[in-house]
Amino acid sequence: MPKKNRSSKKAFFKELETSENEIAAVTLNGKKSLDDKCEKDSVVEDLEDKKIPPRNAIDTKNNAQTKRARSKMNNDGIDRGEIQDFSHEDGFVEVVEVDEEAIKGMSRKERKKFLKEKQYKKLLSEMESDRANDELGNFSVSVSSNKVEGLENSNDIKIENFSIAAKGKDLLKNASLTIVAGRRYGLVGPNGKGKTTLLRHIAARKLSIPSHIDVLYCEQEVVADDTPAILSVVNADTERLRLLKLEKELVQRQENGDLAVQDELKKLYEDMEAIGVASAEARARRILAGLGFTISMQSRATKDFSGGWRMRVSLARALFLEPTLLLLDEPTNHLDLNAVIWLDNYLQKWKKTLLIVSHDQSFLDNVCTDVIHLDNLKLQSYRGNYTQFKKMYQQRVTQLLKDYEKQEKSLKQNKARGASTKVAEKKVKEAMTRKQQKGQRSGAAVMESSFDTTQELIARPKEYIVKFRFPDPPSLSPPVLGLYNVDFAYPNQPHLFKNLEFGVDMESRIAIVGPNGVGKSTLLKLLCGELQSTSGEVRRNHRLRIAYYSQHSADQLDVEKTATRYLQDKFNLDYQETRKRLGSVGLVSHAHEIQIRDLSGGQKARVALAELISSAPDILILDEPTNNLDLESIDALGEAINAYKGGVLIVSHDARLITETDCNLWVVENQTINQIEGDFDDYKQEILEALGEEINQKS
Repeated sequence: MPKKNRSSKKAFFKELETSENEIAAVTLNGKKSLDDKCEKDSVVEDLEDKKIPPRNAIDTKNNAQTKRARSKMNNDGIDRGEIQDFSHEDGFVEVVEVDEEAIKGMSRKERKKFLKEKQYKKLLSEMESDRANDELGNFSVSVSSNKVEGLENSNDIKIENFSIAAKGKDLLKNASLTIVAGRRYGLVGPNGKGKTTLLRHIAARKLSIPSHIDVLYCEQEVVADDTPAILSVVNADTERLRLLKLEKELVQRQENGDLAVQDELKKLYEDMEAIGVASAEARARRILAGLGFTISMQSRATKDFSGGWRMRVSLARALFLEPTLLLLDEPTNHLDLNAVIWLDNYLQKWKKTLLIVSHDQSFLDNVCTDVIHLDNLKLQSYRGNYTQFKKMYQQRVTQLLKDYEKQEKSLKQNKARGASTKVAEKKVKEAMTRKQQKGQRSGAAVMESSFDTTQELIARPKEYIVKFRFPDPPSLSPPVLGLYNVDFAYPNQPHLFKNLEFGVDMESRIAIVGPNGVGKSTLLKLLCGELQSTSGEVRRNHRLRIAYYSQHSADQLDVEKTATRYLQDKFNLDYQETRKRLGSVGLVSHAHEIQIRDLSGGQKARVALAELISSAPDILILDEPTNNLDLESIDALGEAINAYKGGVLIVSHDARLITETDCNLWVVENQTINQIEGDFDDYKQEILEALGEEINQKS
């Protein structure tokens, strides 16, 4: 097959007017009652997976009674777009009242800081007054103290000895959290253990967050209405709207002969320059372009976008506003690889504080300066990116195991001397406290954590391990799988492919890239037979077994059966082998015997993965396989692919999965597919250069 002959680097970003019909209807089934521990664990994981939003997220799903106001930027009758009201109140967006005396004599930099603080305080007070307490009613929170001592004038956050529980099950117990202003944190840990819950409680200010720190939680998609995407972003800045409104009033007075407003106008223009009013639209367009919006798409109403694209608009608003603390929960899930490359590069220069939950290791490595690990109901902080965290964590586990063994030895010795279990444990705790205090007095460099600062017995370290393999297939003689002179178009839509030539064999390791909407998922469905070509030929070896796994594969499971019964019936497996396979993909043991309808989304994805392994395929076709998997499971998937002897075809926004499996890159563009010359770094550079972005180099 010929190499790609690209006429222009910007060919990736041609106007995209065709979608791939990628949206699948998702039905959320109600939970059935479960028993004892199984009930608590499954309910907690489901709450964590569904991510019930707080009201003061960047956008709230408006109910039938919610009203929205239109703001007219001029009196010329031209509609300047609908304002998304962050205050969740009826009527026009309220502007921030500013005491002119208070800002007199301030420098431009001081005025800019003052205006932003006033704006965010106004927004926060409105959101807090309107917040419904029952939205986090499934959780109970306890904090030892709500006092934030010594942080009144700081943007640092320090929360000590707090606990969060759901349905009687602890998610965090006597945990402590320190967030230093200006640092970028990755919050990691197994799925269903409380990462999203922690973000939601921070956003809802259920924990001790200083009142002067503005927090934005980017989780919900923007409202689907007539507002163009670009206006939805720029109008999020209500202070900008206030200044523009004031400018209009002062200019009108000046035109009417009131020369006394000249000094006010001069000061106003200084304020507008301080917060970047003139550059606001350019900044917003840069962000939208990076997230995959073409010029025409930026002018399209939000109601004309799918949920995934509206989520991108919500993310663009968050990046545009630049809050003091930005919370991002799986920001890459709704993005294609090109958009992830841009976001990765953009956040490396983020100046404010960032707290991210993500399963993309490459993204965490490039963006994060620190890692917070949710482990054993505690929060442990590490300096460095995710790769550095993994090394330090292994060292910590080794040390914890040694300390645990010493502790158990001391308990046995105390009991041998006649002490009761309670007395023996008390003596060990006292010894631990004395040792800790001695270490602090001597200035020992001890990594702070909630575990290290509480008098609790050490629990035996439990390593979370996910490890599985795909059975090696028999050899197949070529041609194994190919498309020959294939055309394809959805009904009443332009062609996605014309004269397509593409093939896969048993040695293939291929990653298909390109922006959303060009036909990547459609290509996979043509290969596995889910779609029929408009013309041309699809050839498959008559012995070929293809396994197709997508982010929607879990929706195809028989939800009336348990996970074990489903695999047993489909593959004629014995009970123990079924349990072993489910365990190997990281599905906790108690979930094996729960009806699939009552499992969380992440747990269903693991059942689908176990089904994929059990099918013993010759060719693996994976469409965004990482979306419902945690970091450990993605590592295990990469290792399984590397050990696999069959062909592999991947569409993924996870850069590390692509690079670790040594995939050749093929790009879908101009109604065909071509192999890319060079490696992933070359492709990344080309994407950023096409967007006019400066490429940030990892330090």
